[in-house]
Amino acid sequence: MPLAKILAVDDDKNLLEIIKMRLESSGYEVITASNEAEATQAVNENLFDLSIVDLHLVHQNGITLMEKLHLINPAMPTIILTAYGSIESAVEAVKRGAYTYVCKPFNTPELLCQIERAIKTSKRDAEIKKLNSTLAESYHFSHIVTKSEKMLQILEQVSRIAHIDSTVCIYGESGTGKELIARAIHIASPRDAHKFVAINCAAIPDTLIESELFGYEKGSFTGAYRSARGLFTEAHEGTIFLDEIGNMPLSTQAKFLRVLQDRQFYPIGGKKPLEVDVRVIVATNRDLEDEVKKGNFREDLLYRIHVIPIYLPPLRERKEDIPLLVDHFIKKYAREMSKAVDGVHPLALQKLMNYDWPGNVRQLENIIEYAVAMAQHNIITEDVLFLTKNDHQELAAESLKTLKDAKNAFMRDYLIHLLKTTKGNVSKAAELAGQYRTNFYNMLKKYNLNSEDFKED
Repeated sequence: MPLAKILAVDDDKNLLEIIKMRLESSGYEVITASNEAEATQAVNENLFDLSIVDLHLVHQNGITLMEKLHLINPAMPTIILTAYGSIESAVEAVKRGAYTYVCKPFNTPELLCQIERAIKTSKRDAEIKKLNSTLAESYHFSHIVTKSEKMLQILEQVSRIAHIDSTVCIYGESGTGKELIARAIHIASPRDAHKFVAINCAAIPDTLIESELFGYEKGSFTGAYRSARGLFTEAHEGTIFLDEIGNMPLSTQAKFLRVLQDRQFYPIGGKKPLEVDVRVIVATNRDLEDEVKKGNFREDLLYRIHVIPIYLPPLRERKEDIPLLVDHFIKKYAREMSKAVDGVHPLALQKLMNYDWPGNVRQLENIIEYAVAMAQHNIITEDVLFLTKNDHQELAAESLKTLKDAKNAFMRDYLIHLLKTTKGNVSKAAELAGQYRTNFYNMLKKYNLNSEDFKED
């Protein structure tokens, strides 16, 4: 059985035969096409794992052909073949959807390496898409907008732990969606028919948090004119979510620990304990081990809540989700505001992608809500994106570089690409770059790169 099925497109029939012979000898099935019509027919009739397309065909631009083939099979990665003098166009091809490019005359091991990587990446993306679809169907996670591999792994973790009652501790910066994950656990659990009760420990004064959690009896303190049930009682047979658990006062931590250990507690002023059946989920943006060292958090409570930890990545570590989130929030607020806003200008999206997002998804949502409110057209432009002067300054510093810095950034990225392609082989990298080895070593030194870092074990 062949490793994969590959389409090779080039109007040079001799080169096509060479590609076919070398790939087939490496275990691939290869179908060739010498023009657009043959290539289109082949993709309509076959399911290819990858295509190799020459950048300059006699009657067709290779980029345009690639885009037409992707309309038929969007999941098929494409490697562009190009001459040294057309590298700028090849880079444009990558921007428009090609997996990568390989220079002619191509080095067979390099081409085989890129083919293997492209197919592996494509299969991984397909698996992520399938997992996301399965999770959305099986556990109603469709309201969580993501294609990030980190987030999909977290959702897979959620699906595994939802049916058990162990305490979950969610770690993450403010605005990363800790409550959203807690709700997902509840919805996917057998307790979903009962209440999900949430409390932010940082938002309640220390003097009131105990009565909020555990309730009180009539006359137990000044102003207690009647008995009141606490949130633990409200959450009976459901789930209670305690956000910012690191802000809970030490006096309340002791009582909370008792609930975790015995599943019972005394309301303030109560004479007999109340038993409660709840799933406990907590969250924090603090380093709880550090809080233990400072004396702000009980060590025994830390061990009790740290049964199943979940670590949510900040938005700056899952930037591939930004376009999805932007689209989701535009649709949400356009519907709520009854405004005909249905997209974002490419320059505005570029600024969103360049931003570091200290406030994470919550900050992004707020900015899109503001942008939809302020938009005068159906497309959000960059001038309505950010609210503060500091945001504009940070974005300007991030997105605008001097010509010298831009050139240096390009050269460093180019050298890294060469070293990755050749797995740290300086001779091959220098050959691909059209440079003498000595010059190439000087370039690596200038941009602080070490070829050893790119060699595979």
